[in-house]
Amino acid sequence: MQTILGANGSVGKVLAKELMNYTNEIKLVSRNPTKINDADILMKADLLNPALLDEAVKGSEVVYVTIAFEYKTSVWKENWPKFMFNLIQSCKKYNSKIVFVDNIYMYDPKYLSDMTEETPINPISEKGKIRAQIAKMLSDAIDKKEVTALFARSADFYGTNVENSALTLTVYKNLLKNKNPQWIGKLDVLHSFTNINDIGKSVALLGNTKDAFNQVWHLPTTDEKLLTRNWIEIFMNEMNMKKNIQSIPVWAIGPLGIFIPILKELKEMAYQFDRDYFFNSAKFTKHFIFTPISPIEGIREIINLNK
Repeated sequence: MQTILGANGSVGKVLAKELMNYTNEIKLVSRNPTKINDADILMKADLLNPALLDEAVKGSEVVYVTIAFEYKTSVWKENWPKFMFNLIQSCKKYNSKIVFVDNIYMYDPKYLSDMTEETPINPISEKGKIRAQIAKMLSDAIDKKEVTALFARSADFYGTNVENSALTLTVYKNLLKNKNPQWIGKLDVLHSFTNINDIGKSVALLGNTKDAFNQVWHLPTTDEKLLTRNWIEIFMNEMNMKKNIQSIPVWAIGPLGIFIPILKELKEMAYQFDRDYFFNSAKFTKHFIFTPISPIEGIREIINLNK
């Protein structure tokens, strides 16, 4: 059996669909799981409860972690280390492999222009420090041979049914309302986005490839070096619209946070939008001979879904 923890999120849903290529025994675990495939086994659970997490892991050959705790530093500080400790204990107990879907918050901001699996860990944000902490917990467990696991890291992601992507929230949804697209940070810097469907395919592939474990993988992401402005222009071109792109300076995040609470949480991550941010996934694409979806194809998928 293969189990997805946090199965109701964007990644969990596409992953469940892709896992059908490898197994018919898929368990979906979340507070309110819903079937993606007819044969899915559903389990309702608060995964911060050690007993319920243990029950979710029991009988699993591979456990995929796609959980997204509330985007608040205080919540992350409380929940992530506790969850990771309990996850390691349960997977050690049942000899279950871990596929941890991760982000790049822990990377040194000086090296964002060409991120690889070897990029130095040196976070400057509180959220980044928490991600580094839990990554070290899992790495240490691997080194001690307590568990078999891998890190599947993604850039900012976008795609069909991804509601919380910046490209969706401030670009696509604005255009749908005939408004100007908006972006926080600089427009003329490189920015990588990983397509949600490529995440589903590649995470399922990694979890079912024996020699992929006990290492870090960057999930397949286009190697086209596009500026943020270019991504927004593709949306406008594909929608036959011409609008002025509004750039919101990083310094404005603080004042805007008074009216839009989520911006308070994004403020410390603003450094990712004021410099080149290129996510290098050559290790994965060469090893698996995998071609990521192109930006134009990925954006067309989003637009076509709503036609």
